[in-house]
Amino acid sequence: MWALLVLLGAAAASAHLQDLAFDGHKVFRVILQNDEQVEIISSLASNMQVDFWKPDSVTLVRPNMQVDFRVEADKSFEVENLLKESGMEYRVLIDNLQAALDAQFDSKARSTGHSYVKYNNWETIAAWTADIAAQNPHLVSRSVIGETYEGRPMYLLKLGKSGPNKKAIFMDCGFHAREWISPAFCQWFVKEAVETYGKDTVITRLLNSLDFYVLPVLNIDGYVYTWTTDRLWRKTRSQNAGSRCIGTDPNRNFNAGWCTTGASKSPCAETYCGSAPESEKETKALADFIREHLSTIKAYLTIHSYSQLLLFPYSYTYNLPSDYEELNSIAHAASQEITTLYKTKYTYGPGAATIYPAAGGSDDWAYDEGIKYSFTFELRDTGRYGFTLPESQIQPTCEETVLAVKYIANYVLEHLY
Repeated sequence: MWALLVLLGAAAASAHLQDLAFDGHKVFRVILQNDEQVEIISSLASNMQVDFWKPDSVTLVRPNMQVDFRVEADKSFEVENLLKESGMEYRVLIDNLQAALDAQFDSKARSTGHSYVKYNNWETIAAWTADIAAQNPHLVSRSVIGETYEGRPMYLLKLGKSGPNKKAIFMDCGFHAREWISPAFCQWFVKEAVETYGKDTVITRLLNSLDFYVLPVLNIDGYVYTWTTDRLWRKTRSQNAGSRCIGTDPNRNFNAGWCTTGASKSPCAETYCGSAPESEKETKALADFIREHLSTIKAYLTIHSYSQLLLFPYSYTYNLPSDYEELNSIAHAASQEITTLYKTKYTYGPGAATIYPAAGGSDDWAYDEGIKYSFTFELRDTGRYGFTLPESQIQPTCEETVLAVKYIANYVLEHLY
């Protein structure tokens, strides 16, 4: 078996990320029973290019864990043999990744411009931010909170009826470039707010009493890159001094246990923590904005995918936050709200204990800054499609998630501090 690993490594050394047609790439799920099987997966990853989907790094792989990873077409046969040989419990989640990616665009919507039931590229989203503000001046305004490494403006939408001394909820999407369902949700939420204001009693009360700051895409450069070059790109697109590897994981780049656990100091790693906290222009813009509005922002919601989870602090430590009981009961109730519509099941709890420890996340940072109601959503699904969630699932995913966000927002409104 180990000889096979060495052979795989030699063959893989020459292959690298630039072969971006995903034809024949497979996504495997293995259920690891013991340390020996963890060791086999670790060796596999050190010998060849393995793209970990869940968890997002080989360093987080543990016994009794479900692990999803992608391998290139020319390695998939050998990898499958290795899994069989080692007696590992596994299945092929996606047999041909290119086919799954092509099938993402299965929406019946015929629009050429912006659509809420399709995945929109960045240019379309940027134009939409201007349009939605222009069409709803009584409820929506647009500002720029910074610019990305490649110089793109970071648009922020503010939703709410103007009024004195309003508290706010901050929500962002698109931290990780390949998680396309995330920006789709931020757009949907804005649509839902403007379309149902004055009709839906909860939304009307929320927008009358609170402001919502919505950042539709944080990692814009990375998102653009997933449309133009590499659909599965995750990080930012910044240059790293002394390395040919590009980008930092923005959700390991905050000053919350920075780079201590579940994050990598290697610029080539998917979970690279950056050269320092807030080294990325994108994360610094976000952090600066929140710091400037700390007196009014009472909740922080960050939207990711996939796994169907509702998480709260902490991820950088197994210690429970001082507000554990309250956050846990909110997450429980919000998860139940999600289930009411399409019976989608969510798991909830503190990040480290519920999935795995990961330092430098925005939710932990926001909580430590004093924003008590801090939550991370991991949207659909649980792995059948993973990052290739079809457009036909945008609407149901967004509809059920809106219920949870409305629940949390309403709770915050009734428990302002």
